[in-house]
Amino acid sequence: MFKGSSRGIVWAALMVMTMTVLCSCETASQWVGGKEAKGSMDIDVTAFGRTPDGRQVRLYSLRNANGMTAGIINYGAIVVSLTAPDKDGNLGDIVLGYDNLQDYIKETPYFGAIVGRYGNRIGKGRFILDGKEYTLATNNDENHLHGGIKGFDKVVWADEPLWRPDGVGVKLSYLSKDGEEGYPGNLKATVIYVLTNKNELRVEYEATTDKATPVNLTHHGYFNLTECRRDILGHELTLKADRYTPVDAGLIPTGQLASVEGTPMDFRKSTAIGDRIDDDYEQLKFGGGYDHNWVLTKRAGAMTMAAKVYEPTTGRVMEVWTTEPGIQFYAGNFLDGTLTGKGDTVYQHRYGFCLETQHYPDSPNKANFPSTILRPGDTYETTTIYRFSAK
Repeated sequence: MFKGSSRGIVWAALMVMTMTVLCSCETASQWVGGKEAKGSMDIDVTAFGRTPDGRQVRLYSLRNANGMTAGIINYGAIVVSLTAPDKDGNLGDIVLGYDNLQDYIKETPYFGAIVGRYGNRIGKGRFILDGKEYTLATNNDENHLHGGIKGFDKVVWADEPLWRPDGVGVKLSYLSKDGEEGYPGNLKATVIYVLTNKNELRVEYEATTDKATPVNLTHHGYFNLTECRRDILGHELTLKADRYTPVDAGLIPTGQLASVEGTPMDFRKSTAIGDRIDDDYEQLKFGGGYDHNWVLTKRAGAMTMAAKVYEPTTGRVMEVWTTEPGIQFYAGNFLDGTLTGKGDTVYQHRYGFCLETQHYPDSPNKANFPSTILRPGDTYETTTIYRFSAK
């Protein structure tokens, strides 16, 4: 709301009307922005179905002043669509996902979701904090992955639209109760998505707790800058990292911070993802390709560019900026053609890549890794920006 303005009064009235209509009709839609003006920013709120327990899920369709759009639902805080311009100015959807809620509920490899309370893996689903051992839900063989059996990607978040001078967005909030999936403390988490007029999708995270607990939130978007016309092996990737965290056969970090020098893990210069992905290199065999955390070369907490992806046929460029110390690059190795997504697109092997900004996997069990422990009185705050252009 724009406080102290006539627009704020109109905005409040429209939101009351929108939410009232949405609660009574599955197909209702209400524009809460100025749709009539070319070059304006808009938020469109529509129903996206119901969960098995009857909770209504809403879709926030965001549009910036350049015509770029993002679709975000409050189930799993999932980005269900994101358009970006190619070199000819044509907009196309560059994220993997589904056309309906039921498919997200039925089976998804975390397409577009916010994962937590701890993104990535915690070895054997256990950690010791302040002298007490905690046992988490295990959902990745013997390990805990992306928050467990029912992580943040599988819950309905409280939602409200958000206007800023440079963009439009949605604020999503969730209370993870003490003991959920084995974690200590009542964690209040907030994620804000903003689609800016700089053609950025900005993701802001915040959390507080009443007991010490690990927190590592991230966005698990699957990208394909060709709009899924082919696999992602021709995309050219740059990672601002001199080191990475090697893993064991269960994809749990060994605790070592290894140099990328002379290995297929070196993306300091722009390199096609497919150039070395099938090299005879032990680290690539464990996950069937790239599925590792890179240690970003940066000052702690500074907002810097972590990664850059260029797709030659469309000219699309995606930059990833973050305040986080690490980034997980996953090359869609476990996609195998068994999932059919938006527009009946079959997601074949390596049809999407993920760049998940984060603290390092298994940090609660690795004293030499940056801490992921949030304590009462402190606030977890981190920001990631996905910036799009074309050349």
